[in-house]
Amino acid sequence: MGATFKKFCVHFCCCCCCEDDDEEEKRPLISNETLEYFDREAKKRRDQETNLWNEPGDTSHSERDDDRTLYNLLQSRAQTRRGSQGYRRLSIDIEAMREVRREVRDKWKIILENLGFMAEAESLLTVSATASYDRMRNAATARTLLQTLHTETSLFNSKEPPPERYLFILDRLIYLDVADDFVAKARRFYPPKDEDDDDEEQTSAINLPLLLSRMNQNISGGEEEEDGPED
Repeated sequence: MGATFKKFCVHFCCCCCCEDDDEEEKRPLISNETLEYFDREAKKRRDQETNLWNEPGDTSHSERDDDRTLYNLLQSRAQTRRGSQGYRRLSIDIEAMREVRREVRDKWKIILENLGFMAEAESLLTVSATASYDRMRNAATARTLLQTLHTETSLFNSKEPPPERYLFILDRLIYLDVADDFVAKARRFYPPKDEDDDDEEQTSAINLPLLLSRMNQNISGGEEEEDGPED
């Protein structure tokens, strides 16, 4: 009887343990609240990387005029009824500004891919708000190269000081020992433009949002606009 009871207890306890283990396995390792928090943080980082352009440490997006302009457009759109003509006009202006920035980034990507960084170009060009000047290995050299690219190539579409975010990219290229090759390719692929060409390009860039806005006014505002990825 005692032995039988003992055997029963051992069997019963094992079953209990197994049941507990099964329940533990079925239980999610991360709660829904934690997942939602991570999703929010990930979206916040994506938004920062999308809207941040010039100063990686400027989370207010207000240190430079073009950053402040984009920030104000985004704030105005957030307070405008979705699907209205005003909302759509603001979206076009925002997209026009982002397109100018994408063009610069695409030029850098083309050169990087030409240097053999086919798979790494995207990661090399990614700069987030967590970037720190203190972590740069060759800050002075990177700044000199950035100024060289600004004055001796047409990588950038503006006579304004070049975006600080590209300092971090150049610092990475210096570390990889390909920065000089990059500058040489940039000089070859994107030589400086004449002042007339420069003025024409700037005029086109300035008028593009306005022209698109006027075109958009002729479109009926009754349709709801879907937001795509703002990259």
